[in-house]
Amino acid sequence: MPTNPNTTRKNVTLAQSFWGKLSETTVEVLQELSEKHGLRISSGDLVLLNGKWYVTHSGLLSLARRNRCRGIRVEPVWEFCNASTARWAFKAVVFRSGTCKGFAGFGDANPSNVSPRVQGAEMRMAETRAVNRALRKAYGIGICSAEEIGSFERSAAHESPVRKLPAGSSNCSNGHGSNGNANGNGTRVRDRLCQLIRQHKLDAELVKAYAVDFCGTKTLREASREQVESFVTHLADWAGKDRNALLCQLNSFQRPQDAVTGPQAGAA
Repeated sequence: MPTNPNTTRKNVTLAQSFWGKLSETTVEVLQELSEKHGLRISSGDLVLLNGKWYVTHSGLLSLARRNRCRGIRVEPVWEFCNASTARWAFKAVVFRSGTCKGFAGFGDANPSNVSPRVQGAEMRMAETRAVNRALRKAYGIGICSAEEIGSFERSAAHESPVRKLPAGSSNCSNGHGSNGNANGNGTRVRDRLCQLIRQHKLDAELVKAYAVDFCGTKTLREASREQVESFVTHLADWAGKDRNALLCQLNSFQRPQDAVTGPQAGAA
């Protein structure tokens, strides 16, 4: 399908603003993903971890929608599932058209290979991984998806040191930061996030939980400014295009006990 010629240039510019100077190989891979598949960093389709590109679940679904995917069938592989130990496995089959025989992919998840943030949601993660693998096969995506890697924390641990947001960056309930010594860039990113929460009437705690999962850290305080900038851009784009879909995504982070790791969003 035709690709917007500006996508590649915008992706490279945005990537360099988020992650600094990129190697020639990294830029070449980004250009190929942009030109061949129309993946966009501004929509959260791609993330850069440890110097490697990863496609996201939302990016793969957007790609399937643009290519008019006929459907996806997902079912558990019961012989590899054990609810008592939170071990799950799923098989997904993607049908590109009405005559397509299907592209199959398998995904598994258990407490040892998921981020601490999503422990307790292993079944959903296994399903997501299966769908991601099937979509990657169906549309010829040669890079791994972000949700398939064992843990964001393990990948992030090997990245170069990056600038951090100020300690009060997660305080969005009243629209004001709690750290009076915050640097200008960090403050602008935090204020933009708070503005989005107010503008689209989003649950601040669920947004924070989603941000932590997106950034791959245990708490939002541990995320780099570049990671949070990427999340804010992704959130703004999604909220503007399909708020209802965003709300469904945020609700997936709701837990029965309504407990969220880290400082409360309204803490002073």
